[in-house]
Amino acid sequence: MPEDQKYDLRGQVAIVTGGGRGTGRAFAQALAEAGASVAVTARTQIELDQTVELIRSAGGHAISIQGDVSDSAAVERVVKTTELQLGPVDILVNNAGVTGPVGAEWEADPDDWWRTMEINLRGPYLMTRGVLPGMVPKKCGRIINISSAVTVRTFPYFAPYTVSKAAIIYYTQNLAGQVKEHGISVFAYHPGGPETEMSRYLAESSEVHESVGNIFRGLYERGAHTPMEIPVRDVMLMASGKADALTGRFLIHTDDLEEMLARVGEIERDDLYVLTRRT
Repeated sequence: MPEDQKYDLRGQVAIVTGGGRGTGRAFAQALAEAGASVAVTARTQIELDQTVELIRSAGGHAISIQGDVSDSAAVERVVKTTELQLGPVDILVNNAGVTGPVGAEWEADPDDWWRTMEINLRGPYLMTRGVLPGMVPKKCGRIINISSAVTVRTFPYFAPYTVSKAAIIYYTQNLAGQVKEHGISVFAYHPGGPETEMSRYLAESSEVHESVGNIFRGLYERGAHTPMEIPVRDVMLMASGKADALTGRFLIHTDDLEEMLARVGEIERDDLYVLTRRT
């Protein structure tokens, strides 16, 4: 991370879900580089171990806790273990997510369809519910919900993913209104299209409907993936507290967050960067 974008998070504790690979791993590494103690959680232990080893080899502090974010007992264990081993949670990055079925609604397995909601929506809810009792008394905390800009377009064969990510934006908006008086900030954030296992699956799998696959194959062909340093930069700005004035907003990797902070009065007055019907 460039010197002018470095943050001091020493003494803070973070949880990153889906921290075994992709954007989750990159967020965890950046938080640890800034001095935070990081708990990474996901369903695959070997990937978590790899993330922790990368962080520790760079001089950071991290632990891994295997768990499924859609399982309330597993989430409770993740939060309690983090608090016992690292301390009270200051930062939560709800990054874990799945694509779900990418095809015709009448052909999708309903359990697979709903499983997308379980991971992409119930997961962030359970994790947030788990950490808030520790954040509220401290009057401090930051929650970053990874969403997607697919919510502002129509993707007919990508319904479960788009529905779950739209719900996360509305959840963020409503939650932010509840917890702002307690000094807690909540953001919904679209990280763009970094090259990850998820993006490769959408581009390459025969299970993905052609209309969606073509979009992601086009990214590869044009070399148009979002550089990972961009979502890392934005997540660190939010985690650091410097973006607290934008709590409740839906932010996108192409936004100039510094410029937005300079006109936060206008954003609040006109209720911008939220999903709302205008009349």
